[in-house]
Amino acid sequence: MNVESPPRPVSAGHLIVGQLEREGIRRVYGVPGESYLDVLDGLHDSPISTVVTRHEGGAGFMALAEGRLTGRPGVALVTRGPGAANAFIAVHTAHQDATPLLLLVGLIPVPDRGREAFQEFDLTGWFGSTAKRVVTLDDPTAAARVVAECLHTARSGRPGPVVIGLPEDVLARTAGASRTVEPLRVARPHASDSQLKELAGRIEGARRPLVVVGGEGWTAETGEALVRWAAARSVPVVADFRAYDAVPHELDGGDAFVGSLGYGRGAHTAALLETADLTVFLGTPRSDVLSDGYRLGLDSQTVLVLPGDALGHAGRVDQFIAAHAPDLALDLAATVLSATPRTSEVSGVSAVSAAVSAAVDEGRFAAAREAYLRFSTPAPAAATTTASGYVDMTEVMAILRAELAPDAVITFGAGNHALWPARYLPHRSPASLVAPRNGAMGMGVPAAVAASLAFPGREVVSVAGDGCFMMNGQEIATAVGYGATPIVLVVDNGCFATIREHQENTYPGRPSGTHLTNPDFAAWARSYGAFGERVASAEDFRDAFLRARASGLPAVLHLFQDPSVRASSSTA
Repeated sequence: MNVESPPRPVSAGHLIVGQLEREGIRRVYGVPGESYLDVLDGLHDSPISTVVTRHEGGAGFMALAEGRLTGRPGVALVTRGPGAANAFIAVHTAHQDATPLLLLVGLIPVPDRGREAFQEFDLTGWFGSTAKRVVTLDDPTAAARVVAECLHTARSGRPGPVVIGLPEDVLARTAGASRTVEPLRVARPHASDSQLKELAGRIEGARRPLVVVGGEGWTAETGEALVRWAAARSVPVVADFRAYDAVPHELDGGDAFVGSLGYGRGAHTAALLETADLTVFLGTPRSDVLSDGYRLGLDSQTVLVLPGDALGHAGRVDQFIAAHAPDLALDLAATVLSATPRTSEVSGVSAVSAAVSAAVDEGRFAAAREAYLRFSTPAPAAATTTASGYVDMTEVMAILRAELAPDAVITFGAGNHALWPARYLPHRSPASLVAPRNGAMGMGVPAAVAASLAFPGREVVSVAGDGCFMMNGQEIATAVGYGATPIVLVVDNGCFATIREHQENTYPGRPSGTHLTNPDFAAWARSYGAFGERVASAEDFRDAFLRARASGLPAVLHLFQDPSVRASSSTA
């Protein structure tokens, strides 16, 4: 008779690693520290890949990107004090972006607390106002349970960051006979039949309905279902700021997507929000950026669909549905309305499910789609800038539209450079965009590295400003070390252009504190072992991009832009 042998005693640090394995975590990102050596030792023999980054901010952003792209919380490991401080930017971003993230922070030994020990800090005081949960592991036998609970918290309801403090001495203690635990299932709330019936009635009675999509968890199935449903009913669909990949922008028989809201939006999407008589928010609230500073569409009849609370929502709410928004998109697609069908068959949608409200303004829907196509189609400048040595970024976007794979992942940070890809690069598949909704600079490069590691078969392109790039550009070294192959376009205009533009608007002719002195980014990339090339004109860009792609290496293309050109003026 076989008798199961009792579990061997393991340390708390090793038990943490074992629980991460059981939770399906494939990579952890971090900068090593002496405060969590036992976790590092546990990772030595683990199938989990330990990605050593060059800065804790880069580690945090890589983990955030992993969470955004895969739905599994990304995991970052940092040490106490300075390490935790450097990682804080990712926690703030995950909080405002509603992205699942687990930050593990090494701490000083328990007996040293409260004595101003080396690198001591208040974990809860620092992160308590920003993370969903902050917990310190003081009981080694609870290590697996705490990790499981915190990963569950990060994924549940409105996703977000969770922080676990790991005292150095506790990690090394034996966890006794403790084992890993079963991962906790995330319960996804669903709309009731009565809620769906009420929502269907509101949509049927609206003349100028609008759907706003955002948040996490969208799939090819849910995104396509929503836009086909919306196209059949002449309901325009817009995306929240930097949630552009929630639904496909182009879909045969389902072209209902008409653009985005927030910074860099077209005038037509603002008008749609302001004039809608019914706005259905799926996965996102009517927030500051989306509503142009709490100004647009605050008084329209509003349906809000979120898995948790209405944090960040402004204006009226007429119906609140606690549900996973992508699941509700499938419910909408199956909704039968009682209105007369527009046609017997609409792009594969049955006549019954393609019923259109008799009151809906179909001309508004068609005009919105036409406005979006005009707005999102690159129109390069008539006069070439080759002689001046500057690159027309609009023409670069036209080339990328032609060259990029349909499932390419696009990343960028914050700044004027982000307005070009946001406007001109379409998204045809989910999990194809990583960009900070909270406006954090420095995210584009680490996000691109993580995307390339998470999806080694997909093309990854990052568009970076010179200021944004230099905040975490050192993670190109991480890409080289781990075989990631993103292509990074560095738009060099020698200044912090967004702030410079605000200065010109408020204090014309008085630039202050926005000048940048830049290196040769291509040579800098080559020094790491990456591909690097300087590009002085849009005419040269296609061949340079193809060479970068063919290199099989992480690549940096250094694009020179006229500092007098403002992305907002060319993309407004």
